[in-house]
Amino acid sequence: MKLFFNTASPYARKARIVVRETGFLTKVEEVLAIPVENLPALVDANPLAQIPALVDDDGVRWTDSSLISARLDALSGGRLSPQGQALWAMRRTEVAASGLLEMLVKMVLEYRRPEQYQSPFWLKRWEDNLMRGFAVVERDCPPVETFDLAAITLAIAGTYTTFRYPHLDWQGVAPNVAALTAELEKRQSFIDTYPK
Repeated sequence: MKLFFNTASPYARKARIVVRETGFLTKVEEVLAIPVENLPALVDANPLAQIPALVDDDGVRWTDSSLISARLDALSGGRLSPQGQALWAMRRTEVAASGLLEMLVKMVLEYRRPEQYQSPFWLKRWEDNLMRGFAVVERDCPPVETFDLAAITLAIAGTYTTFRYPHLDWQGVAPNVAALTAELEKRQSFIDTYPK
């Protein structure tokens, strides 16, 4: 299998963590790709030139970090997903945490524009959305000993917020998410994929 990633992408980080946690590291070739460069192999894997993108051993292309993670988890026996009704609670939290990442990535892209073209309105709106989002996921934050796809995504969102915007006090809004993040960042899969 081949996984296209970038060292700073929180979405790619999720897929890379799941690759390690599901035991696929020796079976997945990680290919560094900068999406705006339109690497032909990445575009072939995902015509939208977005990462992560996974090409499995049968040549099937998988896009979106949540789908890739769920697929790898299923192939490994589903160790990162609970069963029954608990699955839907976990999925709701995972989707909410993915929304945090969406706000963060929008902010990053807007700040990359020349200053005169940046929109203060949208930057403020996305930051407000982000902080409200942290308040919501705080209510549903699993205990620190939880290790599933939602916990992974929450921790990635916490770390990525600090990585990009250290001035934002998300920890004050979501102390349980901060504790979960600190705990999961001790795992080797998180250490190996820390954003750069």
